[in-house]
Amino acid sequence: MAPIDSCGAIIFDDHYWTLGRLLSTIPTAATQKARQAMGTTQSRILLSAIMTAILSTSLRAETLVVNSYGGPYEEIIQKAIIEPFEAKSGINVIYDPVGSASQDYAKIKATRGRPGFDVVVMTASQSLQGCSDGVLDKLDVATVPNLAKLMPRLAAAAGPCGAVHEVQYMSLLYRKDKIATPSSWSALLAPELKDRIVLPTFQNIMAVYLVEMMSVINGGDLVDNIDPGFKAMEAVARQSIGFEQSSAILESYIKDGTVWAMPFWNGRAQLLVDAGLPVDYIRPKEGTIPLIATLNVPVGAQNKQSAMKFIDFFLEKTSQEAWIGGYKVGSARTDVEVPEAIRARQITSEADLKTLLLPDLSLVAERLPSWAEQWDRDVVPQAD
Repeated sequence: MAPIDSCGAIIFDDHYWTLGRLLSTIPTAATQKARQAMGTTQSRILLSAIMTAILSTSLRAETLVVNSYGGPYEEIIQKAIIEPFEAKSGINVIYDPVGSASQDYAKIKATRGRPGFDVVVMTASQSLQGCSDGVLDKLDVATVPNLAKLMPRLAAAAGPCGAVHEVQYMSLLYRKDKIATPSSWSALLAPELKDRIVLPTFQNIMAVYLVEMMSVINGGDLVDNIDPGFKAMEAVARQSIGFEQSSAILESYIKDGTVWAMPFWNGRAQLLVDAGLPVDYIRPKEGTIPLIATLNVPVGAQNKQSAMKFIDFFLEKTSQEAWIGGYKVGSARTDVEVPEAIRARQITSEADLKTLLLPDLSLVAERLPSWAEQWDRDVVPQAD
């Protein structure tokens, strides 16, 4: 019988299975009976035996645990990618919408590459760090042929452990019913936005990018001379109502009108525009930095063959077109066919990419710990 811990989780085949995840794999009638049995110690022991039998059968079949995000992201990836992949491959995908990219990487590192999922969505920063730390597998065209179709500059930015499946950029999102269309990042310092902006925490790479952009427009640069950016962010923080890490929480403030402007990923911003909210977003005149999103495989993943198949499927031309159309993001492939309305606002070509500022992400990763200390010391206390 599989051991069950004090929190009600089952340890099976070196995986840490919560009862919620287990129950999500069982048909509805069985799920209801299992949930009713969770109340007593005796019942939990019985449930452990039941789950062991279920997992023994399930894990003999081809399965894949994909860790990524919840909310609109989960709905779109299920429809655009996961369901078509399951239909084509016959592989059962268990979706695990828990944690941010930084939290997921912390789990991968803490478990030495055995976090309990096979594919994880992170960013180029974590891909590079994971390769350096030896906790992510290197990917190659032998197992993921569609890697050869990606823009070389983006592929290089993610390193050998990351497959770039989307590109966004940090935009300036604003309430068009509250303020005039801004043109610059300095709009965040406008008097009318006092207590009308919210900022990401430093655990969200968006905060790092905002410091870097503020550094550039105040005489510094992206990596080596970033103090002007931190100084400018002290003033921006005094304008804000505070800090949030999750994109879902950040967007809630602008949706309900609590804030009128904030930095935000342009793909998520476009979803808000498409939903009919009185918002829009710009790429400020000083430029901005891309968010390079990656698919990664931990070194201790249990289902590596299925993981490689999933990544290659996600990078296929038709899959990328479905993802771009659903999530409103850019692609690292240049041969995708994109509606003009999307192409006009996304990154879909080498020419588009050249308009963005791309810091050396390896150097960024090295300096993040000291930058995080500077953020906590100088920026956070300035917020009301």
